[in-house]
Amino acid sequence: MCIRDRFRPGDVLAARNGKTTEIGNTDAEGRLVLADALVEACADAPELLVDCATLTGAGRVALGTDVPALFANEEGVDVADQLVAASAGEQDQVWRLPLWPGYREQIDSKIADLKNIGAGPYGGAITAALYLAEFVEAPPDGGAPPPWLHLDMMAYNTGSKPGRPEGGEAMGMRALFRLLEARYKA
Repeated sequence: MCIRDRFRPGDVLAARNGKTTEIGNTDAEGRLVLADALVEACADAPELLVDCATLTGAGRVALGTDVPALFANEEGVDVADQLVAASAGEQDQVWRLPLWPGYREQIDSKIADLKNIGAGPYGGAITAALYLAEFVEAPPDGGAPPPWLHLDMMAYNTGSKPGRPEGGEAMGMRALFRLLEARYKA
């Protein structure tokens, strides 16, 4: 997406894949950038696509400050289950939320392909993930989209705990490392 020095609600921006987004909230700009990154990553036909972002406050409201929300596309369901299991083993919990298609209509726009924010105050982490899912595409030479995992996290510890001091935290990274290690052992 070309995000110039400013944009306003009602503006329409085009992503690198040509999909257009109506701006409903200028504070939801991170998902615009992440959408372009997902399109670019899909062009390389990855075996697995993972993104980690401090995307929504709704994820924190749903799961608190310590547990990142995990979303997966249809192709990524098995990998998501593996990540949840790895997270329990590593004491680096992630929790799967549904990529619920019933909320997809909340990001429909009358003037663009999509809106960058849901229609109301509920299900914000899910509608943000549904927005991103629109940019996880099949590779240019065909086939299915890659398995995709999206972690929506706070990435900040509000207090100190053993091995996790107060401040910035790469939540879910120990679990992701174990998942990748198990999938790609040489």
